[in-house]
Amino acid sequence: MQLVATGGLDMKYGLRSNLVANLTGNTDFSTVEVDQQQFNLTPYKLFIPEKRPFFLENAGVFDFSTGSQDLLYYSRQIGIDFVTGQEVPINAGAKVTGALGKYQLGVMEVNTRSDGPNPYGNYAVVRAKRSLFEGSYLGVMGIDKESGNVQDPYNRTGGVDTRLVFFKNLVLTGYAAGTWSPLASSGDSNVGGQVTYETNWLQFLARSSKIGPNYNPEVGFVELVGINPSEADLSLRPRPRVRGVRELNFESFIYHAPDNQGVLQIQEWQATFRAEFNNGAYTDDDIVDVFTQRLTQPFNIYGNVVIPPGLYHFTRHQLTYGSRQDRRFTFNLFERFGTYFDGHLNQFSVRTNYRPNPRFSLSTTAQWNRFNLPQGKSSVVVGGLQANYSFSRFLTTSTVVQINTANNQAVSANIRLRYNYRPDSDLYVVYNIGPTFLSLNPGNPQPLFGQRLTVKFTYSFSPSRERTGKSSTYQKQEEP
Repeated sequence: MQLVATGGLDMKYGLRSNLVANLTGNTDFSTVEVDQQQFNLTPYKLFIPEKRPFFLENAGVFDFSTGSQDLLYYSRQIGIDFVTGQEVPINAGAKVTGALGKYQLGVMEVNTRSDGPNPYGNYAVVRAKRSLFEGSYLGVMGIDKESGNVQDPYNRTGGVDTRLVFFKNLVLTGYAAGTWSPLASSGDSNVGGQVTYETNWLQFLARSSKIGPNYNPEVGFVELVGINPSEADLSLRPRPRVRGVRELNFESFIYHAPDNQGVLQIQEWQATFRAEFNNGAYTDDDIVDVFTQRLTQPFNIYGNVVIPPGLYHFTRHQLTYGSRQDRRFTFNLFERFGTYFDGHLNQFSVRTNYRPNPRFSLSTTAQWNRFNLPQGKSSVVVGGLQANYSFSRFLTTSTVVQINTANNQAVSANIRLRYNYRPDSDLYVVYNIGPTFLSLNPGNPQPLFGQRLTVKFTYSFSPSRERTGKSSTYQKQEEP
């Protein structure tokens, strides 16, 4: 067992009424909510939302979308090991976000220190958007990553984007981005555009892009490179005069993604029916979801379950029902079934929420994946339980227990006690078994498990006649 004492500093300073500076040193994220366990059924990376406060504050300033989930800047690439999900220590960070006249600005720099297999890194991000008319803008972004990795000492990303709104219903967006690194000299661009038209009862979206094979935004998120994806989506949302029914939704989309040589890699088309009721209950049913998927290398789902390379065609269906939301107990039932690569897969999941009084809440999730593949039958269960209790408005506790039978160590837990002894100042006691952050790697890699007890004390104050906030932290932790 090892006992470690650390300290940190966070400071917030109002430069102007709408321009804020944030500073952090030896940043501690031990009290951040742990990631929800997931089981990835695709050969691509999972997108996991950011939860760390320093990166969340005014995060929208840095948004630069290059697809449905792809981003030019993705903050989880900073301070978290991409492969293992382990936290990488942050020496210091600073950012300025806000608005100056018609400009929206974001500037950030973060320095991480060498830790295990991770060399030191320095990350600089600049984002600026010029407001135009009716929600339109023209933007630019630049990202620089410097690393102690002698094979990959730097990675730079730049891009321009725009959003143009016409007649309030028609929106055109476009972008062009590129990356520069010593590992590539060409094929490192990404360009695309999208048109959206929306009314009260109709929504139409079409987008297309071209992503080079060496496009590599190391501080961003991209699901797949070397493809030319296109997508069209039509959704009709009538509100019939039927008792109890608020809205019906009929949606269909097609996604087509050949590689840069025109060879089909992925295709999906789907027809969906949804109904939303006045009491908050709903259905969400995929009548048909048809996939074409090319695997150029073996896809290791988990353990010894491997799908060999080849071109696969499979069809899936989905039934979903969510209960009315005006009750102390609510639930959601989900069943997805059909063929899956060269076999079959049934997914059943249930989510529940119970809040008997303002002090206590209990939520559960459970998913049962049942495979029937040429290698044989198998199953994976992923689930979690979260309980929150408020002893008073100053003293609260939260307990999260999760299970993932695809992992060698299936059960993880996080128990957190928070005492708010004065405004913006807290005492935390956190006990964690298992990972805090999940890996972004494709498939389902084994997480690194450990156990840690952390005691964290924060004290915040505002100097007189200053629009500032400062906090310091003191932490003790036990690790195996």
